[in-house]
Amino acid sequence: MTFDLLVTVFQKTLFHPFIAWLIPLCLVAQATPYSHPSFIITATYAAVLSSFVVLSYVNKRLAYGPPRNVDFKREVVVVAGGASGLGLAIAETYGMRGVSVAVLDIKDPGENSGYVRWDEFPSLEYYKCDMSSKSEVDKAAKKIVKDLGRPTIFVNCVATAINGLPLLFLSDKAIETTIKTNVLSHFHALKAFIPGMLSSRIGGTIVTVSSVLGHITAAGLSDYSASKAAVTAVHRTIDAEVRLLGASGRIKTILVETGQIATPLFEGLETPNSFWAPVLEPVQVAREIISMIDSGDGGVIRMPAYASLLGVYAMLPASIERFARYLSGVDSAVAKATISAAAENKEQAMPLSTSSSEDSDHDDSDN
Repeated sequence: MTFDLLVTVFQKTLFHPFIAWLIPLCLVAQATPYSHPSFIITATYAAVLSSFVVLSYVNKRLAYGPPRNVDFKREVVVVAGGASGLGLAIAETYGMRGVSVAVLDIKDPGENSGYVRWDEFPSLEYYKCDMSSKSEVDKAAKKIVKDLGRPTIFVNCVATAINGLPLLFLSDKAIETTIKTNVLSHFHALKAFIPGMLSSRIGGTIVTVSSVLGHITAAGLSDYSASKAAVTAVHRTIDAEVRLLGASGRIKTILVETGQIATPLFEGLETPNSFWAPVLEPVQVAREIISMIDSGDGGVIRMPAYASLLGVYAMLPASIERFARYLSGVDSAVAKATISAAAENKEQAMPLSTSSSEDSDHDDSDN
């Protein structure tokens, strides 16, 4: 049992306009007067739900415009970070449908990476590329255009594994690797692929995979959370710039902000609360992303259900916000992994408050 399951059940029953209208219709069938309180209450409830659905649709169209026409006979999909996890699920799904797919990843083909299954998908091509290197991204982009055609759908799933260490324990190299892989890769890729979409008659779709950790920063994830906050900011900026260019009708942007996904990225990290924050399977997230791409729409995808409450969380008073963090266990989840790792490596033990300033300075310099 999870919060997401309860939300889904209510959306399909009590909060579904069709189900809501059945009640007043049944009352009418029983010759209940229109002035009867039961009819007034149920009809009002159904009308409010229907209005909410209509307003949600209008809001979506005003925000993102009409959907673009997606014809996969002319589309070329590029999945960055498509060797495993979410990226692999998206790449294989389109590969099974015969769509031209280019997978960019730094990994070499091998039996343990999922590439062995790609023989079944002749339309799927692999390009080894370090997305943090601008020269490699530009080189791969040119080769994709030559081999498959101009990319029209770009999905960026690139991310490095979390370090799970407090800021004082992070090496400069680890921080630099996280920022280069998680942030600079987006700049390099967007500069390489957006110009082609702007000049294309069919436009394109840009999908940015970020994380709720860019909003709810957890202790022990300073580098990762900072990188995901930056990725979200880059995406929103690109969305604004596309609109200023008058290309929002042809180029759609999709921002994906998820909780923990069952991928090697979060290996060793347990979810703080399986009811409120269940671990997502890659296929669950891939299904939502592919559905929005296929529809030609732009928008924001947040999973699981608690992720959709990020806006409310940001408006809470500081005291309530901290209490909510305590109840969620978001900080302790990473802390447990950190303490376990520190216990195995005494050289990375946390400086205690009782240590002298001289000893603390020495420890900082070593780390």
